[in-house]
Amino acid sequence: MFRKAIYTGVLFTVLTLAGGAALRAESLTDALISAYKNSGLLEQNRALLRAADEDVAQAVAELRPVLNYVVSSNYSSLADQAPMNDGISANLELSASFLLYDFGRSQLGIDVAKENVLALREALVGIEQNVLLRAVSAYVAVQRETSIVGLRNNNVRLITEELRAARDRFEVGEITRTDVSLAEARLAGAQSGLAVANGNLAISREEYRAAVGRYPSGLAALPTPPATAASQDAAASVARQQHPDIRQAQRNVTVADLSIAFANAARRPRITGSASVGVDRDGEESHGLGVALSGPIYSGGALASAERKAAARRDASLSSLHLTRIAVEQNIGNAWARLNVANAALQASDQQIRAATVAFQGVREETALGARTT
Repeated sequence: MFRKAIYTGVLFTVLTLAGGAALRAESLTDALISAYKNSGLLEQNRALLRAADEDVAQAVAELRPVLNYVVSSNYSSLADQAPMNDGISANLELSASFLLYDFGRSQLGIDVAKENVLALREALVGIEQNVLLRAVSAYVAVQRETSIVGLRNNNVRLITEELRAARDRFEVGEITRTDVSLAEARLAGAQSGLAVANGNLAISREEYRAAVGRYPSGLAALPTPPATAASQDAAASVARQQHPDIRQAQRNVTVADLSIAFANAARRPRITGSASVGVDRDGEESHGLGVALSGPIYSGGALASAERKAAARRDASLSSLHLTRIAVEQNIGNAWARLNVANAALQASDQQIRAATVAFQGVREETALGARTT
């Protein structure tokens, strides 16, 4: 008996916990976490960022020594000499080359690579915001369409009852066939609205799955929205300083300026050093050290073209920054206007609902008293 009581208690606890886990509503935070983890777009851009990081490593490698080895073997034979003069020679050589000074060109290459990485990081921040915004929009859309489906179902049930009442009253001669037809038309319209609402809900569920990674199940109520800026000007001021699109465009302008300096530095000479050690088949060693100064004299206009190209890209980056600022400020203005419209529409809808509720109750009472038809 005691064992049975323990078993029953344990089973009840397990079922309670399992039921609580199953009934736990999915919150907006859960949706955002899943969207962040399951976004293929974020994975793609993280990979691009890792590739840009390798560009920095390659640029830094220009300042480090390079070690190479060469193993060679030659066979020689002269037709007019004795066969004993034929021979095979073998050599092993290790060489090192390193940059001594290039008047800052390599460092400019490193700076360009680093700024490119920073620009891609800002782009990744913008993509993260878009991914999370899509998840929030999908979450809200599912809740909205679910509520609309519930309202449409209630509407269909209510009009079905009204149609049944109208048919009963028609049977006893209180109303005409026209009144019944009107009730039937309203029911058909309500059923059509329900079908549209179900379709919109299905579309919202698919968008939720695409944004979050799974279909919605028991979504919790939305949390209280965070406080926004006090005015449109305040919102624009924050965006000009922190919006990732603007920050990325600013980084691109810096990259363009550095690219001009990098292109100009191609005209400067390079001083390189080299060292080598080798050994042949007979064990004889050879050593070598060298210093070389190299630089362009004439390149067919390639260097000047590279400078002009870099300057044109800088101009394009400045224009892109200007257009990005305009677009961000326009989006802020549009969002602020939509927010004001939504608040005003919400207040008007509340008033409309209250007035419609009073009117509906009054019409229902008049219908019950025979002062109105169905």
